Amino acid sequence: MMNHDNREDSRRALVISGGGSKGAFAGGISEHLIKECKHDYRLYVGTSAGSLLVPLLALGETDRLKHIFSNIRQEDIFSVCPFIIRKKDGVFHYKINHLNIVKMFFRGKKTFGESNNLLKLIHRLFTPEDYERLRHSDKEVVVSVSNLSTHQVEYKCLHECSYQDFCEWMWISANFVPFMSLVEKNGMEYADGGFGSYLPLQEAVLRGADEIDAIMLQPKGYPPKEELPVENAFGLLFRTIDFMLDQISFDDLYLGRIESKKRNVKLNCFYTPRVLTKNSFIFDAEQMANWWKEGYHFAGMHPASCHHINAPSRFINEP
Repeated sequence: MMNHDNREDSRRALVISGGGSKGAFAGGISEHLIKECKHDYRLYVGTSAGSLLVPLLALGETDRLKHIFSNIRQEDIFSVCPFIIRKKDGVFHYKINHLNIVKMFFRGKKTFGESNNLLKLIHRLFTPEDYERLRHSDKEVVVSVSNLSTHQVEYKCLHECSYQDFCEWMWISANFVPFMSLVEKNGMEYADGGFGSYLPLQEAVLRGADEIDAIMLQPKGYPPKEELPVENAFGLLFRTIDFMLDQISFDDLYLGRIESKKRNVKLNCFYTPRVLTKNSFIFDAEQMANWWKEGYHFAGMHPASCHHINAPSRFINEP
């Protein structure tokens, strides 16, 4: 881990939360901030879906990134998909793929599904040439991962990793267990960075950012959810994880605010205008292409909620 206190004074950061397929919306917002607002970010920090975006955003390759995110299919992510998904009249219906889950258990696997295809996609998305360009640039790219062996969040900086290692850290950051792969690396078990740091604001502050544009792939204000009772054990698991991530995301905002207040950091927050989906494991090319376009136009029509971190409210997302 590099020394956080020896940083340049002027550093603008882009921070992107997790969100699965909703990452396309964050891509659209980022494209607008980079192309239209001409923001020159020195630091990029991403979690989960955000980790897949930040390397090419740091290179300014928004068109290439948009093309990839607008053509993703379910099989590009999962090598063993734990869901059966059907689209009827524009509405997605999904259920558990019991056969695939049974196969995973018979193979002695620890998860319901596997995402080896996502690692292959990352190698197509982010090439060795891209890695070398970033390594020799002044851009700092960081992704978060959850170390389940030590119960700690770790942050992996591109400049401190080989190409292969960084691709694997990007993959690990986006592996939402138990539905995706649990990865053993360096003798430790790792999973999705969002389990410990859904929106890594605090890390951006500690790495010297003096202004942060943060993209949170949830609606502003966290309205109370009134959902129907769960129907089975997997529904309960989904509901429990969703609840947990809501709490983690709030804590990340709150802790980021506390750290920012100490260092006089300006925070600009972007949220989704509504709940985009109830299942971010559905990767549909048409839907994600539309979310990218919507995010781009949304950023132009709705300025960020700006926070100078010295207001008295406990909540970071006040009007």
